[in-house]
Amino acid sequence: MGIEERYWVNYMETSNQTSPKRFILLGLSDVPQLQVICFLVFLVMYLITFSGNVLLIIVVRTNPTLHTPMYFFLCNLSFIDICLSSTIVPVILTNTLSKDKTISLLGCACQIFFILLLGAVECILLSVMAFDRFAAICRPLHYNLIINKKVCVFFALTSWSVGLINVLIQVPLTFRLPFCKSHHVNHFFCEVPPLLKLSCKDPRLNEITMYLAAGIIVMGAFLLTLGSYVHIISTILKIRSSQGRQKAFSTCGSHLTVVILYYGTILIIYLQPRSSYSPEIDKTLSVLYGVVTPMLNPIIYSIRNKDVKNSVINNIKRKLNLHKT
Repeated sequence: MGIEERYWVNYMETSNQTSPKRFILLGLSDVPQLQVICFLVFLVMYLITFSGNVLLIIVVRTNPTLHTPMYFFLCNLSFIDICLSSTIVPVILTNTLSKDKTISLLGCACQIFFILLLGAVECILLSVMAFDRFAAICRPLHYNLIINKKVCVFFALTSWSVGLINVLIQVPLTFRLPFCKSHHVNHFFCEVPPLLKLSCKDPRLNEITMYLAAGIIVMGAFLLTLGSYVHIISTILKIRSSQGRQKAFSTCGSHLTVVILYYGTILIIYLQPRSSYSPEIDKTLSVLYGVVTPMLNPIIYSIRNKDVKNSVINNIKRKLNLHKT
């Protein structure tokens, strides 16, 4: 047992409090060589995520031709991905190499607050983006009536409102529990399922709330996305040009891949029974939706898009021409 662990054992034994003031995040690995590798991998992924999403926002904001509903939602998604990745990855990087792997109760609560908020908003936003593509492909003549500036703002505000309601219910419920079983969180960062394992009180109410939130928000958003794409695919199949069909299917396939990856991992984490809970699987899935997906989103949704590519190339050419003159 290390010095930190002995300190915390003595602290918990002598303290009259039912919950620790700080938690210890167990982190990725105790092997120094693996810690360095993990640190570098997560650092590179974070830099790609940050730079890719920031680049997308800058390109859209500086190019008037990209001021459309689709890119408005993409910018919102990029902002969420930057915030979500920044909430998770710096904590992982710090705890990977630092000897002090503790996080305060308030810090843990704040991290869970932003993870749940941003995760819920992204789920809803993904379904809104699918609906936008449905309107563009299946109702092209009425697209400007269906999706306009007011509707875009309404969808964005609704996404954030639903996410805020979710966290204002789940976070207080989670931190009203007494965490007296242990102060060791078997995870890279603070998340609800591993914290419930530390409670010496029956967390049934928390689990019911968690299942309801995952069922309503995540499953609801996924079904709306799926419904939109069923109509999109049926419309694409009616396209006579094989090249047009192939291009459309390629775009849909990329979108659905990220949607299934994101929704699937969250549903497994928040809907799995306590009896089948596995910390290692939970860690892997959390990395997928919290680190990998935000990195892939700008690549799949935007960088592969010809409009974005042309905008980037034109901006580079303009700057080169200005330097020449």
